Amino acid sequence: SKMTVKAVKMPCTTPNVYTKVPDGGWGWTIAFAFFFVEALTYGIIKSFGVFFNDLMESFDETNSRISWIISICVFVQTFTAPLSTVLSNRFGHRFVVMAGGVLISTGMVTASFARTVVDMYVTIGVISGLGYCLSFLPTVTILSQYFDKRRSLVTAVASTGECFAVFSFAPAITALKEQIGWRYSLLSVGVLQLSIVICGSLLRPIIIKEQEEVKAQPPEEPTETKYMLENEQTRTSIESIDSGVEITTSPSNVPGNTKAEPKSEEPKEHVQILVENNSTPPEPKTKLLDFSVMRDYSFICYAFFGLFATLGFFAPSLYIIPLSLSLGIGKDHSAYILSAMAIAEVFGRISAGWVLNKKPIRKIYIELICVVLLSVALFAFPFASEFWGLMTCSIFFGFMLGTVAGTHIPLLAEDDVVGIAKMSSAAGVYVFIQSLAGLAGPPLAGVLVDTTQNYSSAFYSCAAGMVLGAAFLSLVRPCKAGLCRRQQQGAEESAAEVVPDLPDDFIEMDIGKAENSGKGCDSV
Repeated sequence: SKMTVKAVKMPCTTPNVYTKVPDGGWGWTIAFAFFFVEALTYGIIKSFGVFFNDLMESFDETNSRISWIISICVFVQTFTAPLSTVLSNRFGHRFVVMAGGVLISTGMVTASFARTVVDMYVTIGVISGLGYCLSFLPTVTILSQYFDKRRSLVTAVASTGECFAVFSFAPAITALKEQIGWRYSLLSVGVLQLSIVICGSLLRPIIIKEQEEVKAQPPEEPTETKYMLENEQTRTSIESIDSGVEITTSPSNVPGNTKAEPKSEEPKEHVQILVENNSTPPEPKTKLLDFSVMRDYSFICYAFFGLFATLGFFAPSLYIIPLSLSLGIGKDHSAYILSAMAIAEVFGRISAGWVLNKKPIRKIYIELICVVLLSVALFAFPFASEFWGLMTCSIFFGFMLGTVAGTHIPLLAEDDVVGIAKMSSAAGVYVFIQSLAGLAGPPLAGVLVDTTQNYSSAFYSCAAGMVLGAAFLSLVRPCKAGLCRRQQQGAEESAAEVVPDLPDDFIEMDIGKAENSGKGCDSV
């Protein structure tokens, strides 16, 4: 019989306990929350360009100095990723995301009262940037823990919140500025971002406990019966007492069994108690940040892939409009090109999630194909000379960018990289490494443009970084396969050293000796 004891608590505060990954359940609520977190973090960052002209006029600053607001914000967001991992492991994902929402809102609201661009560096760049990190990374991490087979598809669909935010926020903020000005518009955005706190409150922790099945053991066979069921030769040697052979398997010669009696055990009643309160046994202490992933060659290759591929993530969105203007395309048509890129990115994210959800499939190879095609798209931009050429390249680039941007972090949970057990620590280290390229990518492209006086050089630098990323991504699976093979060989060698060479069955040896001795007595 089984007995289940459950403590009654608020549904959104207690952890969800499952015997295996649910692949749904409360995970759908987590996906809903991640959609809005994505919209209110990366969606706002990509829509911040609508304030650029207003900030340049109000602060009398150049475009490059204003652009450093977002550069610092993105750098802080990715550079502090290990801190987000440590805090999530220490205090839980819910508390960290809610604290991040408060920081984001505080930074944006304070920035609406800024008097210099340096104030913007501190408020939006540092304060909101830290809040973006604390909000985004824990949400995508806990979402990956709720799904297994559907992980790629759900994450890709939920991440489209960023793209839909660009559609809605950019025109909405532009219309709002005309009514109340840029300062009150920025204040309204900060208040809206406070809703991240509500999204964070929905992040219920998950605990996976494998259910142990207790099998009823069959009643032990009586000792006398077990030893009497020997083969014919053994019974013969036991009966031939005159041979002088002492059989060690006789019940009378077994130590502690001078009187062989069958042992009867009463069946025991197994009671299973499931308690969901503070009286549960203490869990093993979790590492706040597991640096053992840095010894995994497959993760190192994947981290270098993220480092170089990030060079091609941000620059095209910044330079597609200047490139189109340099080719004589009007401002309205240039805006259409950027909108088409965002629409194509939505379809790319959904398509990648649908393909990676198929079984059986080696997801790391699908990601490699998408990165190679993304490199081709970047190389194609400089060859476009008119509107429809740039439109085609933008749609192709947006679609392939969606396939990579929506899946490269969730792929850390796959066994080909680090696995779901080390997903949290690996994501923190991975995004931290990305921060170097996120900070250096746009300025590097800008230096090349200033040197060559040609916007096409920015796309060449992005394409070169993407090719290097593809080279490292191609090494992830071979490194993981080689590591597993070496571990298997080491386990086999250690097992061979521990297990000694066992002699032949001693019963057969005694039986052979008994037969030889019996024949010798008969001959005498």
